[in-house]
Amino acid sequence: MSINAVVFDAYGTLYDIQSVADVTEDAFPGYGEIITQVWRIKQLEYTWLRSLMQRYQDFAVVTRDSLAYTLRVLGLAYENETFERVIEKYLHLDLYPDAAETLAALKPRKLAILSNGDPDMLDALVRNSGLDALLDATISIDAKKVFKPSPQAYELIGEVLGTAPDEVLFVSSNPWDAAGAKSFGLKVAWIERVTPEAMALACVENELVAPLTLFRAIRTQMDELGFAPDHRIRALSELPKIA
Repeated sequence: MSINAVVFDAYGTLYDIQSVADVTEDAFPGYGEIITQVWRIKQLEYTWLRSLMQRYQDFAVVTRDSLAYTLRVLGLAYENETFERVIEKYLHLDLYPDAAETLAALKPRKLAILSNGDPDMLDALVRNSGLDALLDATISIDAKKVFKPSPQAYELIGEVLGTAPDEVLFVSSNPWDAAGAKSFGLKVAWIERVTPEAMALACVENELVAPLTLFRAIRTQMDELGFAPDHRIRALSELPKIA
């Protein structure tokens, strides 16, 4: 069956989560990189923990709690204004340079985001980046009160777009998300932005493993979960060739 819809993860796929580093470094000089990486790791952990505990709180709460955790364990004192300034960056994340052009090239297929982000966060982010002119839907898992990679989250694609799983190409750079979507029955394209070869080189070139290198080792390499993506690509710009 042909692809009638292309659905994207938001954070780390269309939007560069590493773009918060400028704000964290400005707010906490010398700590920007470690804050950025620990914050994202804990943010993801809290989505999974809350899903398993069946104690849902939306992504705005998760994002705030994971930042508070990060600053506490690093022993960093802060004013409320500083905290809010850092959080605000999540409404203004940088788009990957090839995102808008790729989405435009994929028309007239239905285009959507399926994200762990809550509706207010996502709507602001999409509007601020200009993708609202290209997307047919911005879907938040908040409607199901459970985070990806729960199958219930991926069910929202069909419910909103009216598509069968085999009509959808799901795109994510997050390996756990790609595995979850494939397990659900979607066709999946995984964006492998960081290769194992690049990881190995980064480790041998530095005496100490940098926080970003550690993050990439934990969160950007394909997981051993038994679900391989249909396509492995290196950038969003490759999508029109396979969709």
